[in-house]
Amino acid sequence: MTIGSEILEELRDPMSVSALWERYRVRQRASARSRRITFDWFSLALAALYAMGLVDRSVDGYLRRAHVS
Repeated sequence: MTIGSEILEELRDPMSVSALWERYRVRQRASARSRRITFDWFSLALAALYAMGLVDRSVDGYLRRAHVS
């Protein structure tokens, strides 16, 4: 699985970047994989998702999945 798809799986409800990062870190700790993603890589993946139109901001400033048609 890629970082971007893992982020999208965690982004079920609108949330702040810091809340999404914390949820992602908890997922990493529970994972059996040896690689750990830093916040730098997380933010780059988030920026790529935004550039692809898969993530946007809600009115209150939280991140949310974009409605792709």
